[in-house]
Amino acid sequence: MFDPDDLATIREGREEWESETYGPTVDRFGECEETFETDTGGQEVAPLYTPEDVADLDYAEDLGFPGEEPYTRGVYSTMYRGRLWTMRQYAGMGTATETNERFHYLMDEGQTGLSMAFDLPTQMGYDSDAGMAAGEVGKAGVAIDSLRDMETVFDGIPLDEVSTSMTINAPAAVLLAMYIAIGDQQGVPREELRGTIQNDVLKEYIARNTYIYPPEPSMRIITDIFEYCAAEVPNFNTISISGYHIREAGSTAAQEIAFTLADGIEYVEAAREAGLDVDEFAPQLSFFFASYNNILEEVAKFRAARRMWQSIMEERFGAEKPASKQLKFHTQTAGSTLTAQQIENNVVRVAYQALAAVLGGTQSLHTNGKDEALSLPTEKSVRTALRTQQILAHESGVADTIDPLGGSYYVESLTDEVEAEAREILDEVDSRGGMRKAIESGWVQRQIQDVAYERQEAIESGERVIVGVNEYTVEEDAQDADIEDVSEEQERSQIERLESVREERDDEAVADALDALGEAARGDENLLPYIVDAVKAYATTGEICDELRDVFGEYQPGAAL
Repeated sequence: MFDPDDLATIREGREEWESETYGPTVDRFGECEETFETDTGGQEVAPLYTPEDVADLDYAEDLGFPGEEPYTRGVYSTMYRGRLWTMRQYAGMGTATETNERFHYLMDEGQTGLSMAFDLPTQMGYDSDAGMAAGEVGKAGVAIDSLRDMETVFDGIPLDEVSTSMTINAPAAVLLAMYIAIGDQQGVPREELRGTIQNDVLKEYIARNTYIYPPEPSMRIITDIFEYCAAEVPNFNTISISGYHIREAGSTAAQEIAFTLADGIEYVEAAREAGLDVDEFAPQLSFFFASYNNILEEVAKFRAARRMWQSIMEERFGAEKPASKQLKFHTQTAGSTLTAQQIENNVVRVAYQALAAVLGGTQSLHTNGKDEALSLPTEKSVRTALRTQQILAHESGVADTIDPLGGSYYVESLTDEVEAEAREILDEVDSRGGMRKAIESGWVQRQIQDVAYERQEAIESGERVIVGVNEYTVEEDAQDADIEDVSEEQERSQIERLESVREERDDEAVADALDALGEAARGDENLLPYIVDAVKAYATTGEICDELRDVFGEYQPGAAL
């Protein structure tokens, strides 16, 4: 990249600067820290970066151009000059009616994509009247017991005009089937339905624990979704392979992308073992990452992840279509960085994290509300979070040119370092027999837990400063923020709604649909057509998941993956 003589001159100049300018100043005044590290402590940060730090960089091989391999600089040729990222605020209020109202509010405020949060019972495949659901109905998101709830959520929202992301994993096939059914009701051709289901069960075994079935049938359902959507819903992303929850559990940036891509490898391998052609389903794979406070580390992480996925898909799996090798991802700002103290500071944190995601080339973005450390976000805080994205898009200038930090000596060097560390982790996963076995042994979980423990120790000792928490604190009155909450009355109303659906539906049609689903599950047919039939008959989320529980069983922690 640079002439050797030029590098030698730069090296000599740097050594002279260190000895005559920088060194004496440090000796006299010192620096703020003994050593500087990236946020997650993986890489030490030098005081200065020069062309010598990227001397081995091959522009064509390591960077290329936007929309061309290896996609370091972006997966699309025009990036935000052609189309801004999708502004997709995560929303799911206690009831379907409230969620519909919030969706309409966000769309009126300029949101360009919808994102659904589901309550814990729905995530676990239980109906609102199940014993396991008591006290949790509508708390973490919207309760979806049947197609009737989904009809209410999307009332007045034409599915051919929006893209919808659904953060749902173990019961993802059920919620996808409901979305398809709503599209059918609206007369929207299935090929026009756009959106994403998270559908990433491996990270549930690692970080969140909202799994239902054992891994083998879970992987079967996932590959059934791949196959079905490739034929029926080709513009819907069939999985959002999630590093977000891995990072929120405490991982480093390099661990986040390494473990996420390792999960992706498992899904691709499972689909190929099921007889699917990689170039048929791979274009519908997508990813989901967190964005934290260290802006340049996050930018490097996103760029490294794109480059790694391109080589993985080409070298491991022989993918030929460009779309099969493009890592497209959604980003959410980091919930774990939000503080209950001085919640106004969270607006600043979210803005910096959003900036990192945009500089890193995200395809869609959710920005957290400042009050999410306390409760579901209020309309006002959601509006501020959305305005943060709009200001970035229209006032900051960062969307005007593609990969604006590309070529930075520091960013390119850091991109290489993050990638090298992530590849070492991937090699270790491979040596342990792949991601499923690495999870089964507890190795992945221990790697994350160790980092999380060290981080917490650093916070408690004051070594790591959290503004407003262990430094720059103030005496605050009792929190008087406007807090969203879900009442017991709303839970009772949801259960009554569910009872009404059961009274009005055709019980014989429901029984027939569930029996057919169970029979298909015991065989090897694709399950999605049967799940679509069941939801159209108004079988409930819990009934469909119970039918599959009867066939597949439930995963028990500590059992083999």
